[in-house]
Amino acid sequence: MKKSSKTERKEQLHVLLRLLSYTKPHVKTIIFAFALLLIATIGDILGPILVKIFIDDYLRPGNLVFGPLVTLATAYLGIHIINVIVSYIQLVKFQEIALKIIQAMRVDVFTKVQSLGLKYFDKTPAGSIVSRVTNDTEAIKEMFVTVLVTFIQSSFLMGGILVAMFILNVKLALFCLLILPILYFIIRTYRQLSSKFYLDLRERLSQLNAKLSESLQGMGIIQVFRQEKRLRKEFEEINEKHYHAGMKNIRVDGLLLRPAIDLVYIGALILVLSFFGISSFNSPIEIGVLYAFINYLDRFFEPVNNLMAQLSLYQQAIVSASRVFGLLDETELAPVQMGNAGSIQAGEIEFKNVTFSYDGKRDVLKNISFTAKPGETVALVGHTGSGKSSIINLMMRFYEFERGEILIDGKSIKEYQEGELRRKIGLVLQDPFLFFGTVKDNIRLHNKELSVEEIEEAARFVQAHHFIEKLEGGMNHPVVERGSTFSSGQRQLIAFARTIAANPKILVLDEATANIDTETEEAIQTALAKMREGRTTIAIAHRLSTIQDANLILVLHQGEIVERGTHQELLAQTGLYHKMYLLQNGSVEKYVDVIS
Repeated sequence: MKKSSKTERKEQLHVLLRLLSYTKPHVKTIIFAFALLLIATIGDILGPILVKIFIDDYLRPGNLVFGPLVTLATAYLGIHIINVIVSYIQLVKFQEIALKIIQAMRVDVFTKVQSLGLKYFDKTPAGSIVSRVTNDTEAIKEMFVTVLVTFIQSSFLMGGILVAMFILNVKLALFCLLILPILYFIIRTYRQLSSKFYLDLRERLSQLNAKLSESLQGMGIIQVFRQEKRLRKEFEEINEKHYHAGMKNIRVDGLLLRPAIDLVYIGALILVLSFFGISSFNSPIEIGVLYAFINYLDRFFEPVNNLMAQLSLYQQAIVSASRVFGLLDETELAPVQMGNAGSIQAGEIEFKNVTFSYDGKRDVLKNISFTAKPGETVALVGHTGSGKSSIINLMMRFYEFERGEILIDGKSIKEYQEGELRRKIGLVLQDPFLFFGTVKDNIRLHNKELSVEEIEEAARFVQAHHFIEKLEGGMNHPVVERGSTFSSGQRQLIAFARTIAANPKILVLDEATANIDTETEEAIQTALAKMREGRTTIAIAHRLSTIQDANLILVLHQGEIVERGTHQELLAQTGLYHKMYLLQNGSVEKYVDVIS
């Protein structure tokens, strides 16, 4: 449904008031800056009055007395010098406030992103989020840095000029007030049109960022499958829509900003000159008053033009702020922890009839029940999409579930504090993520207080020290973004060392050895055997050879546990696990015989 203009105005006002709420911590500085702004405005208004006095009282009558003229010139020069100093200080103060506000806002947005649940990231492109944190906050910064200062300064100056006009000539000042409704109509029309165009413009920019981010992350795949032309065409299409949205806005700017205001200014100038021309038939004209009025009129339209020019940035800021506040108001948060269950001691895990759906429509897990005791390894196997990763996601509290229970040491997983869960559960993924920094920084990621000796011990434990010692700088070897200069196996070993350094009670291994060569895997399996001692281990595996010694193997199919038992017990059942085992061991003919 299309929003009415009244609704849009209310929403824009709400966004503006919310933006202004960020000024509360800086009230004293703002008052000081306002006081300076008032002084600067008074200085701007007094200048033409002093010139008017010089013309009417001294120049036109030929009364060129040295003393008063020196006093008048000194006052005029002094006002301008003071005005320059005061304007500089107030400008610096307003800029300082603006930068502090944006600094606080960016921290708020980044903090909010950190608190969002994975369900939000599943449906929102990363580039779109980046656009809100960077581009949109930058647009808001421009509003605080230039727009609001210009609005306030222009309002002060326009108000002061109107007062000065009434002091000089009440009748003519009343005539000049007729231009205010016309200016209001132009401003209102511009805001209504530009807000729509800027919203479209920002959305297209967000799509450009999303497409760029996706392309950078998948550059290897793009080049392998020679999809450069297709991606370029998609990017060009989005860029073309961004161009058209920008052109619509440019046309509105070109019509309603300077040209329209200049037309009103010319009309006002004709009005003033006509007034003095008609008045000259009945009484002599005060040249000083004429000069002052024309000067004030010019000065009146200067802030109007400045204000109109800033309306463009204002609309961008309001649209950007609405997008940022939309992110700040996002309700798709990470699951809430009640936080009264104490600490995890043994690490026993129990799933009780857990049913889960990502979209609320199709269940990806159905009545999952099993128990993993301390020191035991429970392996999850099954075809792609069977629900293995979903079990891990729920246990790690990446997603909220409503049906069934997950218990650790007999207490609901929802009752543990988030910090306790993260400390006591160690997660190693198939594609480990390394952060920019050093090898040492990545191993002690969870605890910056770890000593060098503890970090080296963790690396030796998982057999990672062999390749780390060969690196230039060893533990201080630089890691680029995502660890792209390391092999898959090396990244995995660093991830293992990182997990071991945390000394968790529960291990979660999501295809943790999938990217490691056979020789390295043997060393890792030895390390994993030591890691599992006294710990509860949940392992997802596609290669059945890596989990043959598991205490319990759960075979999942379409979100349900269809088989359970040890390796030998499952082979004896000649069911789905048996078929998978025959297929992976190259016995295709036997597999065909079995499934037929």
